[in-house]
Amino acid sequence: MKKVTLLFASVLLFAISCSDETTVFSEPVNDLSLESNEKVLTDGVSFEASGVLDILDEATLTGKTSKAEEQAGDYPLTLVAQINPPSFSGAENLTASHIDVDGNYAYVAYNTVEDGYAGAIDVINISDPYNPRITSRLYYTNADINSIIYDDGYVYAVGGVNSELSVTATSNSLVAKISAINGRLDTSNITYGFQEGFTATDVTTTNNKILVTSGKDGTVTAYDKTNITILNEALFPDLRAITTQDDKIAVLEATTGVVILDQEFNTTKEITINSDFGLATKRTLSFHDEHIIVAEGAKGAGVYNATSGDFIEYVPILINPDGVDTQDIVTNAVATNEEVLLMANGGAGLCLAEDNGINPDLVGIIALDGSINYVASKGDYVFAASGKAGLQIIKLNKPSESLEQRCATLQEYEGSANLNVNAGQTRAYRGSKAFNSLNIGGELLLCGTWTARNGININNDGLFEMNGTIYIGNGRQRRNVSVNQGATLKIEGNLVIYGDLTLNDGATLEFIGNNSAVYVLGRVQRSGDVTINGTFDDVWNRF
Repeated sequence: MKKVTLLFASVLLFAISCSDETTVFSEPVNDLSLESNEKVLTDGVSFEASGVLDILDEATLTGKTSKAEEQAGDYPLTLVAQINPPSFSGAENLTASHIDVDGNYAYVAYNTVEDGYAGAIDVINISDPYNPRITSRLYYTNADINSIIYDDGYVYAVGGVNSELSVTATSNSLVAKISAINGRLDTSNITYGFQEGFTATDVTTTNNKILVTSGKDGTVTAYDKTNITILNEALFPDLRAITTQDDKIAVLEATTGVVILDQEFNTTKEITINSDFGLATKRTLSFHDEHIIVAEGAKGAGVYNATSGDFIEYVPILINPDGVDTQDIVTNAVATNEEVLLMANGGAGLCLAEDNGINPDLVGIIALDGSINYVASKGDYVFAASGKAGLQIIKLNKPSESLEQRCATLQEYEGSANLNVNAGQTRAYRGSKAFNSLNIGGELLLCGTWTARNGININNDGLFEMNGTIYIGNGRQRRNVSVNQGATLKIEGNLVIYGDLTLNDGATLEFIGNNSAVYVLGRVQRSGDVTINGTFDDVWNRF
């Protein structure tokens, strides 16, 4: 983050409201514009690398692999898509700075780390997990947007303003209230507020307030949600982030550590942290049950007791890749999702750990492109901001509750990553695992969510029934599903193949229920007499 120079020249039309800290944007100008070309929005989504994601564990990364047979992984992750950063004249190197997720939409803020100031906001529809769409894109030609949150029909975005060049700004840091209905941003009536500090660094909301932090010589400020007037503020030397839990407010202050505040901004607890948070760099913190987790740069993620302030442990950066500058191997952000802890470790990638409430256990590095600068997670999704590689949308593929209930009597799968069911054998499992391959000569029922990196082969007269979702291959390593003579593939749910589906003579493909879908990136190849029964959605029109 840096001191943001947002120029509101005297030719811009602003109407000043009852408070001199609040302005209302009244007419569109060149410094603020919505993307109107639908092709630009469509082309902003890339499926090139979509598909099954590898997780590189510590043994693989260090070369200390075991001779024991590889076990199926507990995290069957898939890359849904990548969102290419916005680009326009004077802003060819934007990077994602912050992400918020609410319902069917993800809201992304972009800034630039180079000289000059430019930014953008994207709204991404994620209601279809296999086909995300950019529904709205707003360009700021003279402002970095550092943080963003959606709340009850509005996007609240924070950044900076050069008050010396602005006829309206009373201070350097700004917050913008922008209407956002059904994934569409409306610039006809944007309200701005201003506070002390070089630039606004983070934002969150409560029932009736907007809480904003600003960096060097800044404040934590509470704004009225309705009219963006200042209700309360407290001075701090260098604020980087803010989060809340119940009636507690936590801010990350770079010279001290974590400061716990009450609703009136009185300090109730200080957690001293002796870490180098860097100069004008973004760091985050988050509550997780009774813990508070802090991104502490080169040390990794620090875990503290939120009540006592006691230090619990560091979750270290798992690997220091060759050819990456030491200064780029830092934990920039942390996010939690139930038992999962995610760490955006810059040049060291996106680390996944299991947080069991005592000591997080390292799982591995998710194989993604780019340097991971920020991470957010909600529901079944992870959103990783990876520099110039863009925003990466990852699906955790948690088994749904309904599948768990229907398959409750089945044994959870624990075993080889290469599952073979021989002729005459019957196997049935529930769960959520990552396979290398499936080879089925007998009968196999899987209930839950699964991945198969290297394909599926159903031998003559074999039966594979799948209730839930299964992914095969990925966009860069195409892998196929083969259904051979007399064999049956029965699907109740989603079949996603990054490769070909081959139905040989005598094969049967059957879909159960009315909500099944099949996604075949390659071709559907039929050889001889093939039977296809049931109702299904052919999403990519391959049948």
